[in-house]
Amino acid sequence: MLVCHNSEFLRSMKQVLTIVIKLQPTSEQSQLLDDTAQAFADACNYINKTVKTNLTNRNSIQAICYQDVKERFGLTANHVVRACARVASNRLTAKRKGRKVKNFKPTSFDCDTRTFRFIETGYLASISTTGKRAKVPMRVSNYHIGKLSGQNPTSAQICQHKDGNWYVHIQLKSDAPKPIKSDKVIGVDFGRRDIAVTSTNKSWSGKEIQEKRDKLTKVRASLQKKATQGTRSTRRRCRQILKRLSGKERRYQAWINHNISKAIINEALATQSFVSIEDLTGIRERTNQQPRNKTERRRSNSWAFYQLRTFLEYKGIKEGIEVIAINPRYTSQTCNCCLHIGLRNNKSFKCSNKACGWIGNADLNGSLMIALVGLSVRQPRGNHLLSCAIDGGLQKARAV
Repeated sequence: MLVCHNSEFLRSMKQVLTIVIKLQPTSEQSQLLDDTAQAFADACNYINKTVKTNLTNRNSIQAICYQDVKERFGLTANHVVRACARVASNRLTAKRKGRKVKNFKPTSFDCDTRTFRFIETGYLASISTTGKRAKVPMRVSNYHIGKLSGQNPTSAQICQHKDGNWYVHIQLKSDAPKPIKSDKVIGVDFGRRDIAVTSTNKSWSGKEIQEKRDKLTKVRASLQKKATQGTRSTRRRCRQILKRLSGKERRYQAWINHNISKAIINEALATQSFVSIEDLTGIRERTNQQPRNKTERRRSNSWAFYQLRTFLEYKGIKEGIEVIAINPRYTSQTCNCCLHIGLRNNKSFKCSNKACGWIGNADLNGSLMIALVGLSVRQPRGNHLLSCAIDGGLQKARAV
């Protein structure tokens, strides 16, 4: 049975856009940011160590340790509040994942409306530190200027990236537009060989990203070997190259997913449609239980389907396009024409119902089924009716 899960799309939802801007602090300001990040991390580690681990409520944690933390670490009152909030947030995340909270590193600290202020004249970031308030110049582009014009952001995060430079992550909140009401749908089938295939017969191949991943894996393995066995200068050079390659694959994958999600949402906007996708939660755990070689396991675990889903969802909210996730069960095996179970062989699909006999691309068939299930969510009792039809199709297919 196919059971649909309609994602909540609240009209009152707030959209949060995070803008990352490089800071250009003086040596004195850079030291103030270093000191504040260190104090903030020390405060978070102290809170996590001294407050009972079962407490995950920000206000409860703050009530226990607020005064002690403020006196110990020299943070402003609002920074102490944000430190308590970060510990609470990390504990909740760790609890959901069944892990322990790791140590907090001195690479960032959170700010609110009292500890951070954006000054449009001169494009400065006014930041409270453990020493004094610093007005740090920002390196803005035309994109940043357009987004920040007339804005009064109330929250930000000051971060030191891997390149050693300081950046400000400014959160801009706005009301999401009302969702478009439509009975048109675009189904999207996720995969590894084809990253995405839509029910409108558009597809994006995963061949290029897979080749790039395989190449980078071999390069990293070779460099890691030389970094431990070569001469002193060779080892140093290999470590430098490895540092430069760090995150390259991740950034390339994110760039591809941004392009795919943008194209799908733009098509949905142009055709006034909503988007139906598969809910692939837990697929890695299920596939990792199957016997596979090391290469296939690596390729499967590096599949960024969830990132593509999140990109589709937040871009959809921005444009008023609803993105719903459905149960993927049987969507790749069911014929989109007669709802009978068919035969899937590699990239081809053949319906087993002799009265139908539909033959075509397996991913296209999957995306058409995903669109069909997604459309049923919008119709009165559609989910129930489609489930009954699928069950009937399965029984007929078994009888053939």
